[in-house]
Amino acid sequence: MKIISQQQIRGLNISPALCVEWVKESFALKERAQLPAKISLHPQGSDFFNTMPCLLPEPYNCFGVKIVHRIKGSIPALGGDILLYNSQNGELLAMLDADWITTMRTGAVATLAMQTFRKNNTRTYGFIGLGNTGRATMLCLLESEPDVMHHILLMRYKDQAEQFIERFKDYANVSFSICDDINELVPQSDVIVSCITEAKGLLCDDDSLYKEGCLVIPVHTRGFQNCDLCFDKVFADDTAHVCEFKYFNQFKQFAELQDVVGGKKSGRESDKERILSYNIGLGLHDVLYASKIYELLGVAAHDVDVKRESDKFWI
Repeated sequence: MKIISQQQIRGLNISPALCVEWVKESFALKERAQLPAKISLHPQGSDFFNTMPCLLPEPYNCFGVKIVHRIKGSIPALGGDILLYNSQNGELLAMLDADWITTMRTGAVATLAMQTFRKNNTRTYGFIGLGNTGRATMLCLLESEPDVMHHILLMRYKDQAEQFIERFKDYANVSFSICDDINELVPQSDVIVSCITEAKGLLCDDDSLYKEGCLVIPVHTRGFQNCDLCFDKVFADDTAHVCEFKYFNQFKQFAELQDVVGGKKSGRESDKERILSYNIGLGLHDVLYASKIYELLGVAAHDVDVKRESDKFWI
């Protein structure tokens, strides 16, 4: 069995543009994969442990399960691990640190949703929540569209907006402005990406401020429940993730992202439609990323000798 650390994964220098391609590959497999809904358990307060299994179809021959947790007060608060198995013989191939994988596949899915559902000639993006998920989304967007100029409105929070601008100062295909009020950011944005992990109530309760043709991507789902009722279309990475939402039965029109990417369902049909895209995260992406990384590292990954019984044993 191999132990694959975050440092080893980052050392591969996997490009954000490749991360987007891996997400596209993942969605193309979704109908053939075995992908039960994640199990979420809460030890205290808003803390959680999520268990996310997935069996990839042939010819991947991989089963994996990610355990991701968020514990208030821990540093970092969010963490996770992936176990990767050979599905043909049950061999445990590797245990991988899931932090980089979770962050980059989340940013890649958000980017794919933008590229799939935004209106024509979109140039202005509003970003709320400027931590690692926001950075990953920005990396995937800019590096998968190097010849497109993007203008980004950043919602101010402490000094994170200034840090965000500093992080992307070497990119020639982006410019930034900082907003101090959500009611300033929303009406200017063709696409609104929210990467905040907690929200007390609605972020913008004035539905009229969401401009015609806008796309809203609440990466962690918080703060946009009013959009559930008034937007023209709602999409999600998996129906099981949203079918228990309070207003699910009142969505005007709903479909999964994979069906749009695969050409089975219509996505945006007009530059006037306001669209909401919920992408809560699939073990499918995590396991496919893990299998790709396992292959890329090969013998460079650290081996642990696990003594297994080779014969049937009796207690």
